[in-house]
Amino acid sequence: MSLQKSPKDKENNYLKKGAKLSGMALQMGLTIYLGNALGKWLDKTYDLGFAETALTLLSIAASMYLMIRQVTHINK
Repeated sequence: MSLQKSPKDKENNYLKKGAKLSGMALQMGLTIYLGNALGKWLDKTYDLGFAETALTLLSIAASMYLMIRQVTHINK
């Protein structure tokens, strides 16, 4: 019984990590887009003037936090 991983296992592991990273990029873009869209809607509906900027910045911060957390989990 060998504890070493075969080259095929290592290749599959890299592909799985790459797929997870690609999904995270999509998640980050979608989070920022939805935060911006919600802010635009709030500004237009309630005539606020600051909601788009605030929610966009908040969604950027949230998506960065989630990405960092997921990357550290992948690299464990």
